[in-house]
Amino acid sequence: MLESGCKAVKEGVLEKRSDGLLQLWKKKRCILTEEGLLLASPKQQPQPQPQQPAQQQQQQQPGAEPAAKIKELHFSNMKTVDCVERKGKYVYFTVVMAEGKEIDFRCAQEQGWNAAITLQMVQYKNRQAILAVRSTRQKQQHLAQQPHGPRIRSASNSA
Repeated sequence: MLESGCKAVKEGVLEKRSDGLLQLWKKKRCILTEEGLLLASPKQQPQPQPQQPAQQQQQQQPGAEPAAKIKELHFSNMKTVDCVERKGKYVYFTVVMAEGKEIDFRCAQEQGWNAAITLQMVQYKNRQAILAVRSTRQKQQHLAQQPHGPRIRSASNSA
């Protein structure tokens, strides 16, 4: 996402519940953009340069993990963000993906990640809806401007 020119709206650390048997909370470096959420390990650089192979990036960034470990949660695949509960210093929330997968997160209440993700997702969906309406209108205008062949009138119109 960042390579395509999307600006980072919010950056920081979130904790994600692992999918394993123990379901441990793991810290993830997160970058929220206008297109979605990038998740990386806290040590990883989440902005690989598109023109360089991954091997060169690893050599240039000692201690950084391979770029392949960056996970992207794109808003086009995201269904909802559910705020589950506020408990102690944490707010727990779930990102529900379109295919039904649920990803659990937690953060300090004052960080407001759940609200920021929800706001960006709603803005993304609104932009997509506007683009769809514009596209439909352009198609309709294009069809209206095309010269039509001979029209055949129906019996009800010719009377």
